Amino acid sequence: MKKIAILSSLFIGAVVFAQGIKFEDTNFTTILAKAKKENKLVFIDAYTTWCGPCKLMVKNVFPQKAVGDYYNAHFVNAKIDMEKGEGIEIAKKYNVKAFPTYLFVDGNGEIVHRTLGYVEENDFIQFAKDAGDPNKRLTALKQKFENGEKNTEFLKNLAELTVYNDAEFAGRVLERYFSGKTELDKDDVQMLLMAVQNQGTESPMYKIFQSKKAEITKVFSTERYDAFDKNIKINTIFKKSYNTDTKVWNDSYFMTEAQKFMTKNEAEKILKRAKAGRALKDKDIPTYEKLSLELYKDTSAANSEELNSIAWNFFENVNTKSSLEKAVTWAQESVKKDENYANTDTLANLYNKIGDKKNAKLWAEKSIELAKKTGQDATDTEKLLKEL
Repeated sequence: MKKIAILSSLFIGAVVFAQGIKFEDTNFTTILAKAKKENKLVFIDAYTTWCGPCKLMVKNVFPQKAVGDYYNAHFVNAKIDMEKGEGIEIAKKYNVKAFPTYLFVDGNGEIVHRTLGYVEENDFIQFAKDAGDPNKRLTALKQKFENGEKNTEFLKNLAELTVYNDAEFAGRVLERYFSGKTELDKDDVQMLLMAVQNQGTESPMYKIFQSKKAEITKVFSTERYDAFDKNIKINTIFKKSYNTDTKVWNDSYFMTEAQKFMTKNEAEKILKRAKAGRALKDKDIPTYEKLSLELYKDTSAANSEELNSIAWNFFENVNTKSSLEKAVTWAQESVKKDENYANTDTLANLYNKIGDKKNAKLWAEKSIELAKKTGQDATDTEKLLKEL
């Protein structure tokens, strides 16, 4: 499977989810023109194929009649994969970094409102109503903040809306929010951790993270706090160690800074993982393959989910037979540690890719059986089984 937890070829017409939302199935320029002609906003479901909550929205929310009635009446609806075709540029334009993100833009392509995450039917309709109300749109909420609004619920909501796409602004919002809080609940802590992780050690959020340690460790253990603090420091160093324009790593800088709070061996392994992840993102598959094989020579410390993830990445991206055979062993180990639909599906696909049809069929059947027991969608695995 696939990863678990955000426009390719297009055809004129529309895609309809039962009685639910009718999504246009054409290019973005045409969608904007239609919205402008009909004096409507465009609703964009910004998704990825690996995003679990995205799939749940498709299954549980988009098909609802009430959802479809409201969205079809008030918007021109688009469902766009942010990692394919036009979606790649759209993700950059609207700074989409978390999935699913829901964008509301006017006919000129200007964003007027946005939100994100898995939500139930009523809240999803309310988002749409907010997008249609100039006083409740994100632009209006930001102006209300600039005018000095201090209501904690307002500030919390605004921070959640902006933390993934406008970290600097969200940091200002959270500064005001936490300045008025004497005690933190679990939601507060999680929101603070999310914000500081995105912004790093040089941000105002990190100072709040440090000053609120006593309150945070009432919710989470000191060990967890220290581990998170370490990750923030590592992420901050990473940002300064990699040049996104030249795609060059400054290994010396990373190792010097990282060894201030970890051993040399640990720093080397973390850097190698980061390089592998970056290589995969940049589609430099030979480098990704080489580094991953080095990293996973010893898999004793890897959990089932991690092993499944690396095995699936090899299935999707690697074609060297010996490397795929190694990925089979990772998937087998994942199954041994925690047999589930995800890793059995991965194993079936890997066996099929290396030409072992017998084992591919065996594990596809087992995967489908597990999916039925746990109520998961096994459509892709069923397609594989029919092909075998």
